[in-house]
Amino acid sequence: MAEDSASRLSAEELSAATGEPVERLHRLRSLKLIGSEGDERFAPEDAERIRLIHFLERRQIGLETIARGERDEATLSSVVQFLFPQGLGPTYSLDQAVDIVGLDAEVARRLRDAAGVSDDRIDKYDLEMLRNAKVALDAGFPEAALLQLARVYADALERVAEGEVHLFHFYVHEGLKSTGLSGRELVDNRKTVQAHLLPVVEPMIRYFHRLGLAKAVRADMVLHLAPNLAHPVQTNSGGQLRLAILFVDMSSYTPLTEVMGDSTAARIVERFSELVREAAARFDGRIVDRIGDAFLLIFPEPRAAVSCALEIETRTAQEPQFPAVRGACTGARFSTSRADTSEVP
Repeated sequence: MAEDSASRLSAEELSAATGEPVERLHRLRSLKLIGSEGDERFAPEDAERIRLIHFLERRQIGLETIARGERDEATLSSVVQFLFPQGLGPTYSLDQAVDIVGLDAEVARRLRDAAGVSDDRIDKYDLEMLRNAKVALDAGFPEAALLQLARVYADALERVAEGEVHLFHFYVHEGLKSTGLSGRELVDNRKTVQAHLLPVVEPMIRYFHRLGLAKAVRADMVLHLAPNLAHPVQTNSGGQLRLAILFVDMSSYTPLTEVMGDSTAARIVERFSELVREAAARFDGRIVDRIGDAFLLIFPEPRAAVSCALEIETRTAQEPQFPAVRGACTGARFSTSRADTSEVP
């Protein structure tokens, strides 16, 4: 990425921006983790590289290992280029950002806290989020609801992003390595695959969001026609819904792995996951958590949860090598901001 000479930083400026002593900056430069050959000054991207180094060191990864990864697979360079394909661009303080957007500073802080953002720097993407938040607030959307929505987006899309990155690593990066690729050839092939995949990510997310929105809107019709299923807002905790909870897992899964081996057991769990998801969709349920072979699902009413549990039991009984399935149903009152897991008659 080409840099304007005026934007380049001295060692002292980079030290002030990152908290790294100047002496250590020289050490990082000698390892070829920051800086460029023949230039005593530093690019703005070097500050991001140092933040990535700090992150890796918190994970107990030493500088020599980081330097080897950068040399062999361009680890730092790949991440910086992925996150900032057009360069870092301008950044702002929170005070500057709220002046630009016209949003109350305390509201902006609460929004960033809800999103799990700890970095004090605000870039163009943060500004766009704050602008959109102001539009929602100006339209009359309550701040409490907006903060809850920000937490939902942050939690759900963090899981989406983890899935994207982990699947790319294991199926693409490791797959390319298994063919014997390494060094620059590995990096170039990885970039080629990445370049084809990135343009489809956001359209796919929008597609699945639309599916989820359609399902949620249909469920909302029920609340309008059967208001006894939802309680009006009476406290600061928000509105409440009555939902049925179903927990299902496979009995004796650990002994299964010992007898059949991890590979066969993993295939059985994957098939079990398919059956659970198919049954949940059939009875308007939703998987809210999964740990190994255990699934936690919610349903709009108890009969759907029980019917789903029975279908899962019937279908798994027809599968070869499957152990017995256990299930338990209960009711709960769920707040729009938190769950009250007390049992509902």
